[in-house]
Amino acid sequence: MSVVIQPISQSLSAYLAQNTYSKIGVVVDENTKKHCYPIVKSLLPKHTLISVKSGENNKNLDTCQLIWGKMTDAEFDRHSLIIDLGGGVIGDMGGFCAATYKRGIDFIQIPTTLLSQVDASVGGKLGIDFNGFKNHIGVFTQPKTVLIDTAFLKTLPSNELRSGFAEVIKHCLIRDSEMWDIIRRNDLTEQNIDELVAHSVAIKKEIVAEDPQEKGLRKILNFGHTLGHAIETHFLDKPGGRLLHGEAIAAGMVMEAFMAFKREMIDSETLSQVEEFMFTVYGRIVIPDSEIVAILEHTKQDKKNKGKEVRFSLINGRGSCAFDITCSIAEMKKAIHYYQG
Repeated sequence: MSVVIQPISQSLSAYLAQNTYSKIGVVVDENTKKHCYPIVKSLLPKHTLISVKSGENNKNLDTCQLIWGKMTDAEFDRHSLIIDLGGGVIGDMGGFCAATYKRGIDFIQIPTTLLSQVDASVGGKLGIDFNGFKNHIGVFTQPKTVLIDTAFLKTLPSNELRSGFAEVIKHCLIRDSEMWDIIRRNDLTEQNIDELVAHSVAIKKEIVAEDPQEKGLRKILNFGHTLGHAIETHFLDKPGGRLLHGEAIAAGMVMEAFMAFKREMIDSETLSQVEEFMFTVYGRIVIPDSEIVAILEHTKQDKKNKGKEVRFSLINGRGSCAFDITCSIAEMKKAIHYYQG
């Protein structure tokens, strides 16, 4: 898996000089069409622009049909290329459409959000949401390359930058205790984002190289995501209540750190550090007691599960993580109650 971190004018030009395609398509949403596409347009030969609506609620089969339809109308063959220019939703869905069109054509990722640069674009996980369940339909297919330019991050609103930072935090907690001690002492505005992007990419590349299909070690990348995804999914269709991915994952990491503490996998000091930093950066999501049962229902569809066992990845000390840990409904409820304060 090739990941290049440098100005897009260099990396994209170099890739296209080394590879020849019959057709090129660029998948964007209204945000990246306005802020990012003008940066890459002049670097591209003749191409087809495929514009979709932004947001997790549009990461579905209907949007895939639109993308496949545009590719078909433009007579894309198996020697064509798709360029995904956007955040995690564009990368997941655009990559999925490329990986399934005519049984698979080449695609590259140009992630434009912090979340997609440090996590979503690296590793070959592609997919869409289905029947209300996040990333329920998908495949593992590696892009030809991932081209990261941190200059794109200047186009982001502050809440999107904050959302992506949750995955940076996760990488430190599961793999690098020294970096965790560095980042937790600084506010988001004081972080060295360029350094943290490279740090997160290196961690994820190493883990994915050892376990590309998520049969074992790669599961540690799901710390905070079992309850985090359940919360994100639950609030997805609530008017005015929709959460960004990182906001939900930050809440999930507090809850799952508490579960690790109750199992004596981390000490009270580590739990306090996680809790304090998450609440400082993200605040606390209001989760009414009446909605806990509905949230926990979503954990039954988590992709780490085996049979009826809901399985977690929990930090096992700072900078380490264990996986395939079966947890009960009662444990999950206690973790949500702890988060509620």
